[in-house]
Amino acid sequence: MAKAKASTKKKPARKKAASRSGKKVAANRKAASDKRNALTNKLRDDLKTTRETFKTFKAAAKDELKLVNESAKAELAVLKDQLNAALKREQELMKMGENKIRMMVAAGEKWEKEQMTKIKKMTAGKKRKK
Repeated sequence: MAKAKASTKKKPARKKAASRSGKKVAANRKAASDKRNALTNKLRDDLKTTRETFKTFKAAAKDELKLVNESAKAELAVLKDQLNAALKREQELMKMGENKIRMMVAAGEKWEKEQMTKIKKMTAGKKRKK
């Protein structure tokens, strides 16, 4: 029976401890829930801030891309103008070269005719003397 008495004494002590620990557990649960809610709210705010930052970066990148495209188009226009000018100069040089060739051929033909007439005169004079 002594064993039975000892077991009965422990039961009420356990009930008191359980009720105390129940209040503690409830308080801990409430504290954990509050901390979890605070963390969730903080993460939501951080996410909102991050989204706004990304929107700002996206807009800035879009504007920068527009400027780069406009700059590239302007540079392309300049290069096209330079190419057209170079092509015109090349065409003029080709015309000048062709004109020089014609003049040289004409001068060569004239010189050849003059030489032929001189040779004919020289040969005609020798035939008469004989």
